[in-house]
Amino acid sequence: MDTFEIGDRAVGPDEPTYIVAEAGSNHNGRLETAYELIDVAAEAGADAVKFQTFRAEDLYVEDSGGVEYLDDDRSIYDIIESMEMPYEWIPDLAERCRDQGVHFLSTPFDERSADHLAEHVPAWKVASYTSSHHPFLRHLAATDKPVIMSTGAHDHEDVADSVDVLQAAGVDALALLHCVAAYPTPLDDANVRVVETLRESFDVHSGLSDHTLDPVVAPSAAVALGATVVEKHFTLDKTLEGPDHEFALEPNELDRMVAAVRDTEQALGSGEVRVLDVEDELHEKARRGVHAVSDVAAGETVTYDDVRVLRPGELERGLHPRHYDKIVGKTAARDIDSGKGIKWSDLTE
Repeated sequence: MDTFEIGDRAVGPDEPTYIVAEAGSNHNGRLETAYELIDVAAEAGADAVKFQTFRAEDLYVEDSGGVEYLDDDRSIYDIIESMEMPYEWIPDLAERCRDQGVHFLSTPFDERSADHLAEHVPAWKVASYTSSHHPFLRHLAATDKPVIMSTGAHDHEDVADSVDVLQAAGVDALALLHCVAAYPTPLDDANVRVVETLRESFDVHSGLSDHTLDPVVAPSAAVALGATVVEKHFTLDKTLEGPDHEFALEPNELDRMVAAVRDTEQALGSGEVRVLDVEDELHEKARRGVHAVSDVAAGETVTYDDVRVLRPGELERGLHPRHYDKIVGKTAARDIDSGKGIKWSDLTE
């Protein structure tokens, strides 16, 4: 898998995790709230702020009924219509993101919305429920932008079909995000190991779009499993009205998530087995060597009673413990004081 670029950020296994702060529709129809969400995400250290761009008439059949999980008496069509983000906001949001040093992303749910976004976003984010909309995937692919695609509510065969469509249409820069389409997702249903499965099955970058309530556990686990992208919803206040606030992170929790991802990256390290600089003191003082535990006069034979495998502390460490049995039976070439680290030069046959 080659590293690819989203704007000025490299995305890949040897790069910092690309963190997407998902504002979604938590602006509640207020541009100033959308600006505040951008500011919060930038302050937390996210790489991108992502909104959602859709039109109800391009998303649902009009007489589509309700949805139980939202606990809202309105039809899903009416709920979605009330959450629409004005197209006129797009340039302003993109500019605010530039000013704050974060990428502007917004998930389009239809071709019309994608066309309004195209000149303003450095990559496409495909929502789970859109990932099997093959004509739409081809529409996005024609823009020659990287694609981050969530896979919730689809099985392995569905995902394989969508990957084939995107790659056949010329998408080389692709990241698949494991996602559980439950809001919130119980921690025991998070199934974060799918991050590995997606990467190994499709030979593409993988990551996590997380809907659990915990700000740290699933994102950190995903990074430990090799995620190159992590996405999580956030809000200014969980108690605000709207379907996505309750399971989203509040600003202090978003801070914790970003910090946990960065801490996890540091803790993972390079994987190289070596003596680290921070281990230097104990490398010298605590690793064991063969030391005399009694005085041995020159010409005497070294016995098991004369030597032990001990830590040297401030003294010079003796021979490696692997030589312990070889030392016993040798003749002392000089007087050896108790406590001395035994060297080959102290011995003769």
